[in-house]
Amino acid sequence: MADAELSPEAQAAADFAETLNSGDIAWIITSSALVLLMIPGVGFFYSGLARRKSALSLLFLCMMSVAVVGFEWFFWGYSLAFASDASAFIGTLKHFGLMDVMRSDEYAPMTTLFILFQGMFAAITPALAIGAAADRARILPAIVFIFVWSTIVYNPIACWTWNGNGWSAVMGGLDFAGGTPVHISSGTAALAYSLMLGKRTGYNKTNGLPYRPHNVTHVVLGTVFLWVGWFGFNGGSELAANERAAMTCLVTHIAACMGAITWCLLDLRLDNKYSVIGFCSGAISGLVAITPGSGFVSPWAAVIFGIVGGIVCNFATKLKFLIGVDDALDIFAVHGIGGFAGNLLTGLFADSNIASLNGSEVDPLGWVDGHYIQLAYQLADSCAGMAYSFVLTCLILFLMNLVPGLSLRASKSDEDEGLDDTQLGEFAYDYVEISRHLADYTHSEHSDENAAEKGTAVSPTKTD
Repeated sequence: MADAELSPEAQAAADFAETLNSGDIAWIITSSALVLLMIPGVGFFYSGLARRKSALSLLFLCMMSVAVVGFEWFFWGYSLAFASDASAFIGTLKHFGLMDVMRSDEYAPMTTLFILFQGMFAAITPALAIGAAADRARILPAIVFIFVWSTIVYNPIACWTWNGNGWSAVMGGLDFAGGTPVHISSGTAALAYSLMLGKRTGYNKTNGLPYRPHNVTHVVLGTVFLWVGWFGFNGGSELAANERAAMTCLVTHIAACMGAITWCLLDLRLDNKYSVIGFCSGAISGLVAITPGSGFVSPWAAVIFGIVGGIVCNFATKLKFLIGVDDALDIFAVHGIGGFAGNLLTGLFADSNIASLNGSEVDPLGWVDGHYIQLAYQLADSCAGMAYSFVLTCLILFLMNLVPGLSLRASKSDEDEGLDDTQLGEFAYDYVEISRHLADYTHSEHSDENAAEKGTAVSPTKTD
């Protein structure tokens, strides 16, 4: 008996299945997991740089970004960024609640994976910005901010950059993996958040923080998570397991290496000492700079991206002293300025020979191809992203601060006590709470001896 003829719906499903490539699917699933790994990496990086009495709150906010944006992306974020009937600025609610996305031909044949992968980008972006909350921001308003900011700031920028209808995409702007939507937007938002919160207690405009990073090991651990995850962040943006994706991973790694070396040398010239924090900051700077151009540039250009990224981000850490804004973790310097520099370098070094490694025909791209107008496109996109993120972030925070219960700043007593205690009630290091209370008074030799007999840690000064 002959097989029954398939219904049109079944035939469409069978045809769709034949278009899928298992290697591509495996790579995008892996890349999504790698980008997710980056978010606790950001948390460890930030918590290690901050004071230990607020370390756990930063980890909490970074992980909360995954949950809050995960819901926002399902609810309307994906539709606002990638709906096929989007305007030049923002999408519609065509896919509200992820309606009608199965077997869609908008980003076929892997729309479902595209939603998952881009959702991780949406989650890590406010996690990068929320480091500005260090030591002085209340947690509930920060969580509300993550949801609102993702909707009003991230989604429109993602739309105009990556949606085919977006004004930057139509203009010809190049941004392979998030120079503007991720790094410029988050870095600028962190600057605005720092400005609206005000300086931390004890902040000194001349010398900055009177506290050193409390756990450099956490900074290294966070850097490792980020470096590994960036292979998925950039390499996965090709949305295929092909030669261009492999080249993207290669140039990403080269830029990170050169950024780390450059920052270390810049610090060495000042202090005649090597810095682990400098190495980690430099690696992140190189990774940020290469992000927008990672699918467009050759390995020799990646060396330049890393060196320039390390230099500009290193010197940009001084900007907060010039403008008097307490950017606690130098987020604007590394992500805002690094992303801006990476966008401009992409306009110079984008190479059609690299972009065509996936088998497609590509028009001339950057200055190396003789396409000189590209630098103007990159500059326009970068300035628009920076201005939009800063103004809208300030407006969001200003309005939130007027709402009862959503005041941004923790009280001075809460700040002195530490956000881990007052906002969470949990601590990154339990022994700190013992030594804190013992250090509230001046220790005599006798009390030190008694403490030693009991095995209790003591300190002659109050801990932070």
